Amino acid sequence: MTTMVTDRTSAPQPASRGSEIRRHELAAFLRSRRERIAPEQVGLPRGARRRTPGLRREEVAQLSAVGVTWYTWLEQARDIQVSVQVLDALARTLMLDASERAHLFQLAGATDPTPAASCPSVTPALRALLRQLEPVPACIQNSRYDILAYNRTYGRLLCDLDAIPAEDRNCMLLVYTNKDWQSSVVSLEETQRLMAARLRASLAGHLGEPAWKMLLKRLETESPNFREHWERYEVVGTRSKTKEFLNAHVGHLKVEHTDLWLGPEHGARMVTYTPADEETRERLERLHHLALADATAAV
Repeated sequence: MTTMVTDRTSAPQPASRGSEIRRHELAAFLRSRRERIAPEQVGLPRGARRRTPGLRREEVAQLSAVGVTWYTWLEQARDIQVSVQVLDALARTLMLDASERAHLFQLAGATDPTPAASCPSVTPALRALLRQLEPVPACIQNSRYDILAYNRTYGRLLCDLDAIPAEDRNCMLLVYTNKDWQSSVVSLEETQRLMAARLRASLAGHLGEPAWKMLLKRLETESPNFREHWERYEVVGTRSKTKEFLNAHVGHLKVEHTDLWLGPEHGARMVTYTPADEETRERLERLHHLALADATAAV
């Protein structure tokens, strides 16, 4: 009888070898970005006994709300699973720009679910329509409140939206965490509560989706007000209404909010704010001219 001997020391298959290379590249990339961030940049004291440049591993883990051991394994290129929520938290902790964020997700073999990655529903025709609506503020949002595209007037309506990283352009995040956005909203508490209720109503069709889980975790981590509103389990459907804003450049604005759905399902929609009175119309025209001037000066 012939005995078959299996060689367990053979070289890894190409697929597993490729995964191993990616893990090592990911580990090196994380270390390089960790070492370039000074503790003071993230609100930590430098201390007299710090011998390594940049942040320590345990500091990155703490700021990203992940386990120290788990993050250490990640930098050691161990074969572990990484969720998109964790990758998003690491990208924000390490202050990655758009290109670096895309590189991080690619090395991890994951798809970035934020609007910073891609906006396939926003066609050139829709962008042209947004421009033609000026000076009426208008944008395209999805059911998660991600701002996928916007015209110049909308970009200056509640804050300087151009200065906000693409992955942070989400109305829920902005209304709960951005001071400029909050100061521009009249009746902020009511607006926050109603938006949380609308988000919960939309969530029913997206349970378990990574992008939704990522948004909720971030909101619950960064905003005690959101946690309070979310725990009420209020549900409100979509509806048009009159809104009031206090713009930093042109003052009080009274507008009619309208959702224009872009498909049969309540997913992507165009949001418009038409002036409710002549004074608001004039002020929106001034705001549009200011936005155009800023864009020209930036070129």
